[in-house]
Amino acid sequence: MPLAHVYVWKGFSDQAKKKTIAGITKVFEELGIPPHAVEVIIHEIPKDDWGIGGEQACERFKDMQPP
Repeated sequence: MPLAHVYVWKGFSDQAKKKTIAGITKVFEELGIPPHAVEVIIHEIPKDDWGIGGEQACERFKDMQPP
């Protein structure tokens, strides 16, 4: 049973979560794994707790809106 952990910034929309879960499940289905055996966990992390290139994501992407 595959278990996929997906880390995203806090504020990821419900629509984006549904699309992500469906897409990841489809990839495993294409590998011959039944969809009921696939689990996906989405972890929302605040941008101030996420570092990219030595700075907080909240600073690096100040003007970017979540999906």
